[in-house]
Amino acid sequence: MSTSAMTGSPPRTEPAQDPPPPRDIPSGRRTWRQALRRDWQVYSLALLPILFFLVFRYLPMIGNVIAFRRFQPGGSILGEDWVGLRYVDMFLSDPAFWQVFRNTLWMGFLTLLFCFPVPIVLALLLNEVRRTALKRFVQSVSYLPHFLSIVIVAGITMQILASDGPVNHVLATFGHDPIRFIQEPEWFRTIYVGSEVWQTAGWGTILYLAALSTIDDDLYEAARIDGANRWQQTWHVTLPGIRPTMMTLLILNIGTFMAVGFEKIMLLYNPLTYPTADVVSTYLYRTGIESNSFSYAAAIGLFEAVIGLVLITSANQMSRKTVGTSLW
Repeated sequence: MSTSAMTGSPPRTEPAQDPPPPRDIPSGRRTWRQALRRDWQVYSLALLPILFFLVFRYLPMIGNVIAFRRFQPGGSILGEDWVGLRYVDMFLSDPAFWQVFRNTLWMGFLTLLFCFPVPIVLALLLNEVRRTALKRFVQSVSYLPHFLSIVIVAGITMQILASDGPVNHVLATFGHDPIRFIQEPEWFRTIYVGSEVWQTAGWGTILYLAALSTIDDDLYEAARIDGANRWQQTWHVTLPGIRPTMMTLLILNIGTFMAVGFEKIMLLYNPLTYPTADVVSTYLYRTGIESNSFSYAAAIGLFEAVIGLVLITSANQMSRKTVGTSLW
């Protein structure tokens, strides 16, 4: 029996607690305004890049409509008459285009094959150098070509490989006849890829050296305790540590697979090397600018852009599923 029943007094009841007042949740518009008012300096920094991409990247996309319209210089900026897929059928049935397309695939494949792994190897080698002075010297020498203009790089390449250049002088000392490197089609891909490696390898190591600096030293210590040598430490600790950076750069490189360096090829090639040197970008320049076939060139450019979009999207999906790293 309870105490209230024994004493005859009514049971005490706890006073009911009032529900908490509803919280005032600001609306999305108010929150956005508050964030903009509070961090307007940060948002102002993004204003110029956004305007740049709007003016020079997104607005020009409207011009792709002339791939399906007949464009004449001096007429409407969006073309005169609708012709549908006429220009697409023209370049798909043009043997010259497919030759150029194959050259682009070869050039993009060779560039990716050599220019992508060389910075990784160079960064791993520099990471093992313990003498600070030697490391800084190698870094400075390897970074320097990146700051040179493409015109200067092409000029240096042509002077070195000229008929009376240093390379042919060395060959002459061994009794070899001079080689016309710049005029021979079979040498162009080697020249282009070699100059790309020389110009971009040093600069590419910056990102990998930054990624290497983030790897925890305790991982190397644990690997040494387990008896791992330097090669095993590199394979099981270093490379997995920089794998996200590697995959990100690989996706970006695959996205630009079709956009092989237009400026350098324009400076290095000539009509004698067209069979191996002519790529989609240079073919577009000659077709659109020199021959005034703007609609035909726009159709080819749109085809190239679609292939690039498919490549970068596929590479991003594969990277997300295999290694868990992706751009979006």
